[in-house]
Amino acid sequence: IDEIYTLVGAGSTSGGSMDASNLLKPALARGELKCIGATTHQEFRNFFDKDKALSRRFGKVEVDEPSVEDTFKILKGIQKKYESFHSISFSDEALQSAIDLSVKYIHDRFLPDKAIDIIDDTGAHFMLHSQKDETVEASDIADIVAKMLKLPPQTIKKDESEKLKSLQTRLSSKIIAQESAITAVTAAIKRSYAGLNGANKPIGSFLFVGPTGVGKTALSIALAQELGVHFERLDMSEYMEKHAVSRLIGAPPGYVGFEQGGLLTEMIKKNPHTVLLLDEVEKAHPDIMNILLQIMDGAKLTDNNGMVSDFKHVVLIMTSNLGTKEPNVMGFNKDSSMKSNKAVKEFFSSEFRNRLSGVIEFNELSSEELQKIVTLELAKINRQLASKNIVVSVTAAAKKEIASMAQNEFGARDIARILDREIKEKLSDEILFGVLQNGGAVKVGFSKGALSIDCKEA
Repeated sequence: IDEIYTLVGAGSTSGGSMDASNLLKPALARGELKCIGATTHQEFRNFFDKDKALSRRFGKVEVDEPSVEDTFKILKGIQKKYESFHSISFSDEALQSAIDLSVKYIHDRFLPDKAIDIIDDTGAHFMLHSQKDETVEASDIADIVAKMLKLPPQTIKKDESEKLKSLQTRLSSKIIAQESAITAVTAAIKRSYAGLNGANKPIGSFLFVGPTGVGKTALSIALAQELGVHFERLDMSEYMEKHAVSRLIGAPPGYVGFEQGGLLTEMIKKNPHTVLLLDEVEKAHPDIMNILLQIMDGAKLTDNNGMVSDFKHVVLIMTSNLGTKEPNVMGFNKDSSMKSNKAVKEFFSSEFRNRLSGVIEFNELSSEELQKIVTLELAKINRQLASKNIVVSVTAAAKKEIASMAQNEFGARDIARILDREIKEKLSDEILFGVLQNGGAVKVGFSKGALSIDCKEA
């Protein structure tokens, strides 16, 4: 009897105790009936085991998850049925890949069921795309798993390998003057892809420390874009109260929202491959730091319903401005590194710092680096205006002037504000009502101590 727990209470009437399980008890006791029942641990505990008279008439046999080797034999046994149904054939490498990928990425189900699901989904994909009488290879299985679970393919092909090889270079082209931060992050990513990460650790747990507007958040976003994985950002200013912890892992029983689960746990269940950014982490309540300890150390977080979220494929990044608000000591040069280290040690407990992959300091931007950021921001403006057939060019003198107008303490955000004020505001009138309505060229120069904008019709 499959799902044997359904016998308990089946067919009973209101006020009466007679049900299907009570009808079976005498026959089972006398040995007139031989019965094998199947159910899960949870349903056995919640329903079947509560009827002690019924449960003691059965001997309990634990059926464990089969090993990878046994699962391969099971798949070989059912291979012909799936091949005839989907009109394709599976190579041995494809079957093994389905098992390996299911073990690595699907954690809420068990073998052989999850491996069979992958085989079935792959066959359905080939049938829908009229690819009959073809042989399914390991790379096809990887592509289907990537679509099912929003993952990058497990087998790193040559182009994927080249992508990782040039990751640091591509991040450096987007983030200016933060080479140490980029090096540390890319080293952690490569270590994880090479399979050398700890068994129960996230890909990396980093604390980015530095002044505002130097690229801490921008590096997190760029990393997710370059890896092709999901990006999630939680602003810790929303979690300043003690009760805010329940928003991350779910409300306790008896409270409103118990059925909904937690924001953080549900987020990772939905997208197991994620760059998770906890912005301005020093603003969060200290209890939230304790929640983060088990993520950094065991790569797991349990929600209010006892469901475990797996953080093994998560890059955890926390940003902070600690130490940047302290005034300089008179008679001494500014040493932001020393102030940041001191502030981090004072604010975060030793057990928290001990679990981090690294505390990465971001440098203040010099005037030369601000000029490079001006170039990046202008490239963004050109991408925005490309659909309107407008091209903006800026002279070197104008770039230098825009960079000099920005205050170093505000970083790149001040550059964006200056471009809004000095260029975008003037261009908007020309685009809406002036010579740029049908496209054109814009040249930004610097003469007589001020920026000049010359617009030409297309």
